[in-house]
Amino acid sequence: MNAKPTLWMALATLAIAGGCSKARVEDSAPRIAADTIYVGGDIVTINDAQPTAEALAIKGGKILAVGSQAEVESAHKGEATQIVDLAGKTLLPGFLDAHSHYVSALSVANQVKVYAPPAGPGQDVPSVIAAIEKFRAERGIPKGQMIQAYGYDDTAMAGGRLLNRDDLDQAFPDNPVLVGHVSMHGAVMNSAALKQFGISADTETPPGGVIVRKPGTDEPYGLIMETAYLPVHSNLPRPTSEQEIEFTRAAQMLYAEVGVTTAHEGATHAAELAVMKRATAAGANIIDVIAYPFITDLDKILETVPIANWGRYDNHLKIGGVKITIDGSPQGRTAFFTTPYLTGGPGGEQDWRGELTFPQETVNQMVKRVYGLGVPLTLHANGDGAIDAFFKAHEFAAADDLSKDRQVTMIHAQFTRKDQLDKYLQYRIRPSFYTLHTYYFYDAHLNNRGREQAQYISPMRDAIDKGLHPTNHTDFYVAPLDQMFMLWSAVNRMSRAGAEVGPDQRVTPLEGLKAMTIWGAEQYGEQDSKGSLEPGKLADLVILDRNPLKVEPMAIKDIRVVQTIKEGETIYPAR
Repeated sequence: MNAKPTLWMALATLAIAGGCSKARVEDSAPRIAADTIYVGGDIVTINDAQPTAEALAIKGGKILAVGSQAEVESAHKGEATQIVDLAGKTLLPGFLDAHSHYVSALSVANQVKVYAPPAGPGQDVPSVIAAIEKFRAERGIPKGQMIQAYGYDDTAMAGGRLLNRDDLDQAFPDNPVLVGHVSMHGAVMNSAALKQFGISADTETPPGGVIVRKPGTDEPYGLIMETAYLPVHSNLPRPTSEQEIEFTRAAQMLYAEVGVTTAHEGATHAAELAVMKRATAAGANIIDVIAYPFITDLDKILETVPIANWGRYDNHLKIGGVKITIDGSPQGRTAFFTTPYLTGGPGGEQDWRGELTFPQETVNQMVKRVYGLGVPLTLHANGDGAIDAFFKAHEFAAADDLSKDRQVTMIHAQFTRKDQLDKYLQYRIRPSFYTLHTYYFYDAHLNNRGREQAQYISPMRDAIDKGLHPTNHTDFYVAPLDQMFMLWSAVNRMSRAGAEVGPDQRVTPLEGLKAMTIWGAEQYGEQDSKGSLEPGKLADLVILDRNPLKVEPMAIKDIRVVQTIKEGETIYPAR
């Protein structure tokens, strides 16, 4: 009577056991097989919930898993999965460039670098001239063809002897020569170049502009800056269609080789956007590029790219928002302050505080228009007076809700006063600081602005302690593209001469990295896809030869990028 039930129960038990065995086999197989798994080094996630990891898995250009090596390999190692041994190196999120002039990178391949040491040879007038002469000879540049240089730093000229028109005329009588000022807000030109751009003794200096005159005359002496330089910049020679592709790839490799996977084009004119769009259509992009049209070109750009198409990537290119420039450069003495420069103006002006690029009422209306369009805004403001001017414009344009998050970034924000930090927080304005100035231009700021202001430039420590998430940038080509040197400058705040520059404003290496990664992603509204190593985010990665969190702070500048990966594919070194 009991045999059949017993047998049935036995068979049922075997069936259940067989099912469990099958389930265990399935569990041991990868749920989703990764394309690549990285192990064997330091993985710094920039994710506070999981700061470090032993392994990271990638699938289809996105991060699949982050965790222990055993867990990640057990869940995601398949037959075709590539296991990459970091061999003690450090894996981080790819760097997001918070502000540079990407378009400038397209042209530097055809220009001569005249940065001051250690970035270049330009320590005095003869060395600048010699570098340009060498470039002309090596390139075989014929008579009549324009020669361009970049990175001229008048604050570093030996003995205060500055480059002028006559110097260039003597050395280059047969070529127009334009030597770009390191601020990117002007240039020194010879007579042929001045004539080419229609600048003469009869040219009036426009409001917000600088035309330095030869002493005792109305003749332009070479240096043209700010609004006086804008027509020159707009009419510089443009590359051919073939060169556009070549220059785009070369420019993006400059970013890739320093670990940048998202670049910033900080003041895009209509003609430049057209170049970028053509290169994009040709499939030339290897990194993401975010363009911010300059306010004066906004109408032209809206004719070709309606607002509905902004904020979306098209083959790695998107329009991020609008750029407004409020003042000039502190080292060029064109930034706008509430107190006078100790050294006067660039043209010998007395009681000189700098000038707004546009009158306050114009700035008010510009900001109001951008807010009305509902797109992000980046502001160029260096001096404390320019920062005050923007706050006035914000109060005018956002009177209905001063604290609404409009995705506004104050680029540079260098001479922010302590009392202004509260308004950044209240108005939800993100400062993007420029700590490289502590190294490259501290002595100039000390002379021009005095010790108190010079020591407080880019107050990143105070900003973070207030609860802000500032970013940091190179402003290339004002300073070289070198993300590790930028991090070093934020952590150490040392001048070229070895002076401490506001040591109370130093940040930790981790905070400095956040300003280059996750806070940069927040600046662009891309924190859900970039800026940290988390499942679901893009596999934008950089591999360093050492861990910035473990080396001595002064050694950070010597860390080198080994590999840059965009959406799971190695872009540097190029394969």
